[in-house]
Amino acid sequence: MTFSIVARSADGVAHGVAVASKFLAAGAVVPAAEAGVGALATQSYANLAYRPQGLAMLRTGTLAADVVAGLTAADPGRAQRQLGVVGAAGDGATFTGTGCHAWAGGVTGDGYAIQGNILAGPEVVAAMEQAWLASDPAAPLAARLLAALRAGDAAGGDRRGRQSAAVYVVAPGQGYGGTSDVLVDLRVDDHPDPCAELARLLDVHTLLFGKPDPDTLLPLDGALADEVRALLAARGHAHSDLDTALADWAGIENLEERMVPGHLDPLVLAHLRT
Repeated sequence: MTFSIVARSADGVAHGVAVASKFLAAGAVVPAAEAGVGALATQSYANLAYRPQGLAMLRTGTLAADVVAGLTAADPGRAQRQLGVVGAAGDGATFTGTGCHAWAGGVTGDGYAIQGNILAGPEVVAAMEQAWLASDPAAPLAARLLAALRAGDAAGGDRRGRQSAAVYVVAPGQGYGGTSDVLVDLRVDDHPDPCAELARLLDVHTLLFGKPDPDTLLPLDGALADEVRALLAARGHAHSDLDTALADWAGIENLEERMVPGHLDPLVLAHLRT
């Protein structure tokens, strides 16, 4: 009743899961990930115990294929289970029980596992794999995962229809304010077009919480400083120190993650000008 991709970033730093399903709040059930360790997706009569148990095994350096073998061997309900696992290195692994509703199956490769059940057909998984392999390895992992998910959705996805989608990505110290490993945690729990809505949310997330590109930062001086000072004053954020005024405004607008003293992110400038 679900299709998902579990993957590792090309540099090995981030791990994540993207999932969509004709199932309420699939993001609350399917994904699990731990920074520096790996990620997994449990679906098709999901066994939620797979999540902590699988991560515990990955934490010890157990290979993804051995994690899948260990979890399913100990599960009397494995015939109806589906599972995807990716570790800190090596190929991903997937499992589809013989009792899963058709069409069901999966594919794996270096750093990814893709699987689904109750799908329109094998073309869903094939489209997801093609999109994953065609995506830019340097792109953010969440964007690559979502591209694969949307490709599966476009290929027919869950043959019962659409309801929910989610993307979950972890990386050491890359969460909000550097105080968390959770880089992206977005869910669409009940929506007629959940993958499209998830894409919209990821765009908003990137604007608010993405880190500025150092190569595009604008020096906050001269005419630009005068313009920014005037725009901030018009919004009630006048201060003798421009960085202070800008940070005060940015905190209210939820753009604080894009602040760089003495410089301005072009995305922040565009928002300020609106």
